[in-house]
Amino acid sequence: QVQVVESGGGLVQAGGSLILSCTTSGLTCDDYAMGWFRQAPGKEREAVSSIGWSGHTTLYSDSVKGRFTLSRDNAKKILYLQMKGLKTEDTAPYSCAVGTDSGPASLARRAFRYWGQGTQVTVSS
Repeated sequence: QVQVVESGGGLVQAGGSLILSCTTSGLTCDDYAMGWFRQAPGKEREAVSSIGWSGHTTLYSDSVKGRFTLSRDNAKKILYLQMKGLKTEDTAPYSCAVGTDSGPASLARRAFRYWGQGTQVTVSS
């Protein structure tokens, strides 16, 4: 069974930093895209960032560009999201997603097939 598990969420003051991580297991290969999505209460799911299987291409939503940094360690099968300059509007459950084989970076939900349960990020003012 494929498993996707997020960690690193918590409570942080506005302007602070936080690092999320995502670990995977049960996957037969490492050439897949990965990404982070969030869904604040009462709002639609929003793509945050995505990185391609090669690691050469990284995409960010306009709302987080310049503040968040995505990276992956294929050997350890861990995805990281470094979050800086956090704002109250960043508050949401953050879910890690795994794409298809050899898939490029994408901010479209349809590009991903496996999802974690999410980790809560709360930014206070």
